[in-house]
Amino acid sequence: MRRLLLPFLLAPVAAAQQAPWKLIYDASIPQLRFAASEIRSACVSRGCSLSEEPLRAVTGASGELRIVIAAGLESSRQVASTLGIRPLETQTPQSYAIRRSQRPDGLTLAILGADNVGAMYGGLDLAEAIRFGTIRETQDSTHSPKISRRGIKFNIPLDLRTPSYSDNSHQAQNNIPEVWSFDFWREFLDDMARHRFNVLTLWNLHPFPSLVKVPEFPEVALDDVWRTRVPMDDTYSHSGNDMVRPELLREVEVVRKMSIEEKIQFWRDVMQYAHDRGIEVYWFTWNLFTFGAEGKHGITTDQTNPVTIAYLRASVREMVLTYPLLAGFGITAGENLRDLKGEFSKEKFLWKTYGLGVVDASKIQPWREIRMIHRYHQTSHDEILREWKDYPGPFDLSFKYSIAHMYSIPNPPFLAPVLPNLSPKLRTWLTVRDDDYYSFRWGDPDYARAYLANLPGPDKLAGYYMGPDGTIWGRAFLSKNPDTPRQTILRKRWYGFMIWGRLSYDPSLPDTLFKRALAHRFPELETDTLFAAWKAASKIFPKITSFHWGDIDLRWFPEACLSHPRYRGFYTVRDFIESRPMPGSGLISILEWRKAKLAGTTLSGEGPLEVADALAGYAAQVLRLAPRLRTSRVLSKEARETLGDLVAMAHLGNYYAEKIRGAAQLALFDKSAQPADREAAIQHLRAALDHWKRYAGAYTMQYEQPRLYNRVGWVDLHGLTRKVEEDISIARLWIPGSAPDAPPGRRDDVPFRK
Repeated sequence: MRRLLLPFLLAPVAAAQQAPWKLIYDASIPQLRFAASEIRSACVSRGCSLSEEPLRAVTGASGELRIVIAAGLESSRQVASTLGIRPLETQTPQSYAIRRSQRPDGLTLAILGADNVGAMYGGLDLAEAIRFGTIRETQDSTHSPKISRRGIKFNIPLDLRTPSYSDNSHQAQNNIPEVWSFDFWREFLDDMARHRFNVLTLWNLHPFPSLVKVPEFPEVALDDVWRTRVPMDDTYSHSGNDMVRPELLREVEVVRKMSIEEKIQFWRDVMQYAHDRGIEVYWFTWNLFTFGAEGKHGITTDQTNPVTIAYLRASVREMVLTYPLLAGFGITAGENLRDLKGEFSKEKFLWKTYGLGVVDASKIQPWREIRMIHRYHQTSHDEILREWKDYPGPFDLSFKYSIAHMYSIPNPPFLAPVLPNLSPKLRTWLTVRDDDYYSFRWGDPDYARAYLANLPGPDKLAGYYMGPDGTIWGRAFLSKNPDTPRQTILRKRWYGFMIWGRLSYDPSLPDTLFKRALAHRFPELETDTLFAAWKAASKIFPKITSFHWGDIDLRWFPEACLSHPRYRGFYTVRDFIESRPMPGSGLISILEWRKAKLAGTTLSGEGPLEVADALAGYAAQVLRLAPRLRTSRVLSKEARETLGDLVAMAHLGNYYAEKIRGAAQLALFDKSAQPADREAAIQHLRAALDHWKRYAGAYTMQYEQPRLYNRVGWVDLHGLTRKVEEDISIARLWIPGSAPDAPPGRRDDVPFRK
């Protein structure tokens, strides 16, 4: 028996104990060791002592409170029989039951896990209950995942020579050394498990030179980790094909000295650690990119080049053979493949490289099961199925569910044409893109519940992964007052990740759980007030994004009213007049509203003034509640910064509300030519300017500006104030009759082709 006596920290719990609590489990199982470490840590935080014993001690151990964790169907059956408790009633992977047994000699709480991961999740539940002070309230319950695979999308900046899609950004460049730090992955993967995420997808344009040695192409493997010293800018292609410019290679720094053998061992260790937390790891690529390999052995980006095909096929084979815990690949028929016909079509090329690469590996390791996730992006459903009919393992599709904006409406319509093509034998993953929040902390459980409730069932859904293209979910490099080491994005935005991960596993979880988490994290703040303020602030971005819709990331960044300068740049009041709401939102554009108003007709749906009122209402609620939270008591740094986020979002909500009102009034002036309508528009736009200045001031209290993002370019909120002021001039100089009668047509993203 191993006994750990933990320090006395909180008197109420410790005083109630006469003997150490007992934790009984099989310490040879890594997932249970993690759960035990969380229980141990929770006991430290509550000031209780804990002794740990092997599972065989369950027959004789007694104590004032015992926690027993069994992993696997047979072990769970034996523990249930020994303790005389109701057995586990499901065999679904990741499932578990909590069973309570109260006897004169003490309370026993047993976790019966269908497998190691389910047992770990049950242990995490009890650790949380200890931390929240509710352990003795625990009752019998059974838990199974609603969505079996719940993932994170991580664009990974491996090296100057093997970049991700997001590397021309401050966040990516700063995170290059971090993704080669095991300390980073330890923290990141632990947090994923705590929030019940079990899939990590790592996205890179061409990762292989940084990950494997290919015997047929020995010059390709890269030692060390490079980063350029040349400042990047917003002139890069949106397809990624110029991410490694020659000038970047002229001034480089080596941020990690590592041989390719050390790199391979590093990623084996990361994948093992992920596996020990119940997390599958996939590598996703765009095609065709050959950064790091171009020019070696005759390798080019020509999809008709037989050397390139042989090289990629061998690289895929070596990925499988090199990494025993690799779960699979995700592939893209873009953004750098030509739309050729015949033997070198996109899908034939992908089959000859990725498909046959897995086939080759399967001949050497026939026991391996490598899942292939084929994205719909820039290809067609029928062509995918035609070329991939002989794939030897699990084969799924992948679809951009909300295009680039998960924070819009909870029931996006774009998947509808895909659903008839899916079945239990051919399912899709959903790419849930968060190109909305790059700075702020989101938190609205109701929105997540509604969003998850609208996802298709397991007969069509393989899983989802959420994340951005416009930034990197590594460590946060925006803060003016950073921690050391800097927070990971998962740690900074813990509340939002908790909401999505936990509700994806169990959508029935009540708000009580999240309020307890807030109370534990912020004991100095009044919980119900914080919960309400956070929820109100988190409604602002979905409302404005669904009203002023820009489908892909480079067309709309709500934090700055911005698109990439090669698209539109800053969205003016004219742009707002001419914009269209998100399909399926039920919102009415300003021009549609004007037409109905002047005709004296009524449209069904929420018009621009109602949208503005809603935004202003959310902002008013935040600004009313925030002073109650900013009491004279000393606030933690995290509490101050969280409240700073909420207040900044409120000011931005007020800005959008006044901008919409000004745009609506200016649209009326466009038809009426009445000076009063123009003056009313100007007054709203002046108010918008005031709110923008408040927003920029609140934002820059906490965050660095200007900042470079790869999809929208430079963001400088104070610098954009001049653009906000120009809206007033636009209104003052507006010539009646210059607005169209209906929103102009636009070229939208096409996420599905049959």
